[in-house]
Amino acid sequence: MELNVTAGDGPPVLFLHGALVDRTLWDPVIALLPDRRCIAPTLPLGSHRAPVADRSTLTPIGVADQIADLIAEQGLTDLTVVASDTGGALLQLLLARRPEGIARVIFTPCDALEVFPPALFKPLFLAGRSPLALAAFLSPLRIPGAWRLPIGFGWLTKRATNELVSGWAAPALGNFEIVRDGAHFLRHVEPGLLLDAAPKLRDFEGEAIFCWPSGDRAFKVELGRRLAAQFRDARFIEIEDSYSFVSIDRPDALAPLI
Repeated sequence: MELNVTAGDGPPVLFLHGALVDRTLWDPVIALLPDRRCIAPTLPLGSHRAPVADRSTLTPIGVADQIADLIAEQGLTDLTVVASDTGGALLQLLLARRPEGIARVIFTPCDALEVFPPALFKPLFLAGRSPLALAAFLSPLRIPGAWRLPIGFGWLTKRATNELVSGWAAPALGNFEIVRDGAHFLRHVEPGLLLDAAPKLRDFEGEAIFCWPSGDRAFKVELGRRLAAQFRDARFIEIEDSYSFVSIDRPDALAPLI
């Protein structure tokens, strides 16, 4: 798992991204946290650089366990975990299964409860179960600016750049084994996983903070409030002028919460 770790000596922060993006999703936020030790892995969700040797681990539960292993290997305690999109689903599974070391969590728009994946991206997730279909779905990303379509990243971010999105797309466009990895993961995405995890979230003793755009199109604000209601200690903050990728659109709103 590729890691970017900053040298701050404050309490550690772990960042979890979603499918078909990489750790650079968090760069604008990390730049605003010079005093924190920030750990941003690139998870094997379709924008990773090296194919995975054992694809049997490429399931939501398998990747959540990889994150738990990373926390243990790094000896992380008093940990804040910040999540987006599919990364939020992985964080819910992590809290339900192996929450050791985690003191607080911050959710930006993400899958939750019966929404896994969101309705907007169900065609992508269904097609993505086949590597050939997923490759065809991704091929328009070779065209500069095509990512702005709603079925691309257009309803996920207002302020991403062509350069940033090209970096997310490059591994899958350049290596069909990465596409096979991504398709394997997508085949195992299903709402029952998060519905089963939801009752266990109330056992989490730390604070859960929600930074959610009021006008999010992929993950409605009502979904975020329903997820917040699963926690015993939750704070819900609505922000403006952002889509799902708050780290790109409003890092100034997210960083102070961390």
